[in-house]
Order: sequence, then structure tokens, then C-alpha cells
Amino acid sequence: MRNQILIALTLVALASTVSAASPPSPQQTLQFSIDWQSPSVGLTDSLTGSPISEGDLLAAPGGAPTLGPLLTPEIHKTALDLDLISGCIGHLGGTPCDLEIDAISAGTDFRFSPNGIQPGELFFSVDQFARGASVLMPPPTIQTERPAGDSSSDLWTNWSIIVQNSLLPIPPMFPPNHVGAVDGNGQVSASGFTYPGIGLIEPNLPAAGMPNANVNEGDNLDAATVRLHGAVDNTYFSLDGGLIDPATGIAGSDSAGQRGLKPGDVLVTGAPGGVAVIWAKAVDLGLDRTGANIPDDLDALAIWENGNGVFDRSHHPYDWFNGNTDMVLFSVRRGSPVIGRIDSHFGIPIGEGDILTTPIPSMSGGLSPFPAIIVSAEHMGLRTPRSPGAFPSDDLNALAFLTDPLMDCDGNGLEDAVEIVTGTALDLDGDGVPDSCGAILDVSPYCFCATVSPCGNIDPSAGCVNSTGAGALLSATGSSVVALDNLRLEATQLPPATFGVFFMGPLTMPPVVLRDGLMCVTGGLSRYRPVVFTGAGGTAILGPGIVAYTASTFPTPAIIVAGSTWNFQLWYRNAAGPCSTGSNFTNAMSVTFH
Repeated sequence: MRNQILIALTLVALASTVSAASPPSPQQTLQFSIDWQSPSVGLTDSLTGSPISEGDLLAAPGGAPTLGPLLTPEIHKTALDLDLISGCIGHLGGTPCDLEIDAISAGTDFRFSPNGIQPGELFFSVDQFARGASVLMPPPTIQTERPAGDSSSDLWTNWSIIVQNSLLPIPPMFPPNHVGAVDGNGQVSASGFTYPGIGLIEPNLPAAGMPNANVNEGDNLDAATVRLHGAVDNTYFSLDGGLIDPATGIAGSDSAGQRGLKPGDVLVTGAPGGVAVIWAKAVDLGLDRTGANIPDDLDALAIWENGNGVFDRSHHPYDWFNGNTDMVLFSVRRGSPVIGRIDSHFGIPIGEGDILTTPIPSMSGGLSPFPAIIVSAEHMGLRTPRSPGAFPSDDLNALAFLTDPLMDCDGNGLEDAVEIVTGTALDLDGDGVPDSCGAILDVSPYCFCATVSPCGNIDPSAGCVNSTGAGALLSATGSSVVALDNLRLEATQLPPATFGVFFMGPLTMPPVVLRDGLMCVTGGLSRYRPVVFTGAGGTAILGPGIVAYTASTFPTPAIIVAGSTWNFQLWYRNAAGPCSTGSNFTNAMSVTFH
């Protein structure tokens, strides 16, 4: 079986020669949302200082998944940006609100190919009740992460979505498999494996009834998409229904019904602040056709929109390749009436873990008026109503299709997580990053507040003492390899809920007393924007993406290139500081780039 896996990987690599020819592109951003029960709802985000809601589109702190511990996620689009005006923004998790987003897509998902071998990755998330069905792959899998509650805030990738016409629901052509690619908190998982995280809270253990701090205290990643930089700034989304979940016994927030919409409708907004309109109705997707009074609840979404701005229904899988129709792929929530109905493609019962598309009309050989299964849950290593003893079945919560890997630090066209778990890349230090990528971290910390200080506020292991009773400490992780651009500077021991600015310069200087601290960087300073917010934990992060930022923002002399050395420091406000000047500095960090 392992030979089959490696052969499939080789096929993907051969089909990805364009991606393999260059380092990973920073031109895509993972965005996601969480459900109303998640404890991160109501917390302050790490970018804007605003309370997180279940109607916001979030991103990892710093913009890209990285190793923890992490700050709270960043808000990249607010509920108001998506025209979801509500009086309950700022409420705490566990209290339903009328703005929950249940599924999202930027409209630029990878299009399935009707023939031949095509590169492409499928990312998905599940809820805390998912048990998984794949036993073919080493950890991390849903089976290894679920017992400790570390599965529902993760994103899983299934890398063998490559010969689409040959994917049969039972059995699939390639071995069913998945592997953890994006972690909730970026810290060591239940299986002992570490992979980059996005700032969510774990664990989230399966339990009936409402969540509480002792049983069910983590986040549930409820929707995801990868936004391509420079593409049209549309957001396609669906709102939550009021279905009673058979696994928990509690109803959804019904954010759709409270706005006079169906939970199977797909809405769209353009640039932030635009009006949300119905782009595709539930019935056009094959939903709400059972005659039941309960509407179907669309639960995951991936769209390739053909560019004309209106919904052009597909009549058969892959007809979107003629450019006349739109690719709309989705799943339905556990408890939806369409579950168990015969799909129009294969003639088998629909499950909540299946990836569906619009129905095949009877004139074209369709077997029912209901959606068509295009990728079976079994192929992703999920349990379905078709699996013996599978109640509750695995619910597919989020869906995204990528042409290029999300995290490919060595630029060979393969997801880092897939390389590590299949043994094609070594990760001896267990940090979820191939060892070949993180070998060079050429940094030197200096400017510690050891002998000189403004008012006797010495801390020989960090910057000068601030209102926390310690000095702020600047440290570095990742690498100083320009092509990888994964350097991450982290300032800790900062006052909570304050603001600061990272800056860099080409030269060092002896410590100069300034405000409550010491400044040691000179030679023409460049400041990084936006201003950072330290949050409740008193932490600020710069990177990854530092190199790309200098190339897009700073003048030519300040662009980071291989062979250059730059010095970094953080200035931050501290009104209650010991010297009463209002601000302070971390120690400094010298970085030589390769």
C-alpha cells in the first residue's frame, strides 16, 4: 500500500512541474471562520483590536500559518464588510447570533479536470464528532487527533484528488487518506506531531448539549477558502440554519432564517461594504427538494466562477471547463433532509461528508433531482451513513481546492505535511517543517538592558523593565533564507492591550537611552505597518513574509536580499512604565539573510 501512496505522490509531482520550478508563492491567503459555539468568539483579534465574531473572515496571526504559541487570529473581513449588520457583534461564544457564516469561497477554487492527471489539493475541516475512516496513513490524522479534541480546529488535506473521472464513491481509485496540514494552535498535537497553526483554541472534545469550560472548550473551524492576491475581491458565502444537530441535540443559530434567507442559499458580496445578494438559490443546487418543512443546510463551499458575475448552473460534472458554467461544490450539514436521498450521479445515498455539485438533469442521465456526488466521503477517509455503525457520520465543515500548495517551503510542488508524513522529506525536530527548509537561522540578539538603563529598570535578559515587572524580549524562529521568507520575530513580556511598531535598520550602535528603554538600531530606519497590538497575552509578532513586505513597501535600499544583514527592534507604548515616559523598547535582533 505504501508503494501506491508513493506512486501517487510521484504522479502529483510530475504534474506540478510549473509549481516545482520556483519557491512557494506568497500570493494566496488562507481565510476561515469559526462557529458561534467557539470560545474565540468575543476575544480581541491580533490585528485590529476588534472582537471576533462568527461572521468575520479570519486569518492566522501574522497572515500565514506558523508554529505556536500564537496570538488570536486576525480579522481580514468583518461581518459588516459582508453586509451582515447585527446588534450582537462582540458577544461571547456559546450564545447564538444572527450573523454566523457557515461556508465561504473566494470564487477562485481549483477547477476539477475531466481527464488526465491534474495537480490539485483538497483542504477540508470536520467537527469534533468526526472519527475518520483512514488507517493507511501515519499521523496526524483525524483518528489520532480526535481523542484529545485536536481535530475540529485543524485543516486536513487529501492530496490524491488527481484523476477526477475515475473517482468512484465505493471504492475510490486511490487509497483513502488525509493528513493534518494546518493546526488549530500550532503546538504539539495528541499524536506528538507539530504543524503550523492559525491561532485557534484547542481542545474541543465531543459532547452533547451546550459547550462548557470543562467538556467542550475549543474552537470549531467552520468555513475556509484561499484568497488569491490580485483576484476579484468577491466573497461567496452561506449562512447557518436552525437544524437540531443529532449529535449535540441543540439547534443552529439560524442566521439565515433570521434574515429571511435559506441556509442553502449562496450569497455574494464584492469589495468590503458591498451589498450581499443571493447568487445561487438552494433549490438550484438540488437542495430543499425533499418536500420536508425543514430546509437543507449548506455546510461547505468551493466555487470557480466563470467571470460574468451571475450563477450559471452546471448540468454535468466538468462542464465548467467550457467556461459557460460555474463550478459549485458543497456539502450539507448533519440532519439535512437531503441526507440519505439518492444522488443524481452514482445513485447512492448522500452523506454529510460527501462533496456534492448541482444535480445532473434527467435528460442527461441524472438519477434523481438531488445533488450529484463528485468526491465521496470515503475517498477523504471519512465515515458516512454508508459505513457500518457510523452514527454520527463525519460532518464536512469547510472545503477549499488549491492549485498550488498552501505550505511548500522547499518549492517542489508538494504540501510540506504530505512530504513529511510519507517520508519524502525529513522532519527530525518534529516542528512540522521539512528540515531542509529551516536549517539556517542566522540571528544574534543584543541590546539587553544589563548595565545602562533610564531609571534603574535593568533586565539583563531582555529590554529594560516595563510595567509588567520584566523587560520585553525579542526572539526569532523560522529561517533567515530569503527564498523561504519564513522568518518570524516575536516580542513577549509586553504590557497587554497596547500598541507598538517594529522597525529595522542596517547598522547597530551602542545603547542610547530613549524613553523607558534603550535604542540600538540606526543607519536609516524603516517601519513596518500596520501597528501591532499586544492583546491580552502581551505578545507582538512580525512575519512570516518580512522579505516580501520590504519588496512591496520599502524603497530599494531597504529591500532585504540574500547576503544582507538587518537589525530589528520593537518600540511600544507603556503609559504605566517605571520611568513615566510613556514608551519602551525590546532588545534588538541582528539577522543575516541567505
